Amino acid sequence: MDNVHTTGTPVTTCPTRFLKNNEVFRWVGETILGNGDPKIVTEVPFLMSGKKKNSTGKDEVGRIDSVLVSVEHNGISWCALEMQAVYFSGAKMEDDFVVMREWKGPGLPFPKKNRRPDYRSSGPKRLMPQLEIKVPTLRRWGRKMAVVVDMAFWKALGEIRQAEHISNADIIWFVVDYEGPEGGHYRLIRYDAILTTLEDAVEGLTGGTPVSLEQFEHAILKKLERFEAT
Repeated sequence: MDNVHTTGTPVTTCPTRFLKNNEVFRWVGETILGNGDPKIVTEVPFLMSGKKKNSTGKDEVGRIDSVLVSVEHNGISWCALEMQAVYFSGAKMEDDFVVMREWKGPGLPFPKKNRRPDYRSSGPKRLMPQLEIKVPTLRRWGRKMAVVVDMAFWKALGEIRQAEHISNADIIWFVVDYEGPEGGHYRLIRYDAILTTLEDAVEGLTGGTPVSLEQFEHAILKKLERFEAT
């Protein structure tokens, strides 16, 4: 069995990777709150069902994963934070774990089954609905949404028009990259902070333009021909 050799930039498949050394929290705090040491509050109720769960309150149906808070003399300043890694499509990872348990090295064993990063599931199907649900309310409140992705994820998106100033942006994308490896480890580094509106972000996450009516109907006819042939 051949060894695995890494090429190119690593792809983040677990958002926990973004937590390394609190670098992302410092970066977001400095950029949006002017505070490089914000307090982190997690799992804050955001959406309620409108129906009473019991006599004391209503049922929660949505939360903000993380809120960064800067405590000031006249109150608090805060922003919401989403971290989006990329899901993968293909065989389950347990197939590889079986091989790894018996692997004697050196290096890593070659994957037993095929697997690939699935940016379509991660962007349009997972991240975009979260932004469409949360950002409009945050915008009405005068608050910003920070979104952390890695450079591979960002480059997989369609072109997104950028805002010229943070005051005109709904979303600040904090794009990280990895440096290394050194001693077998990669170091998370800041790559770029990108300002966009929600509408432009949705267009980029969709990552495509509609086909013409003629093309669409032609595809329908081709499929109908195959159905009739069977």
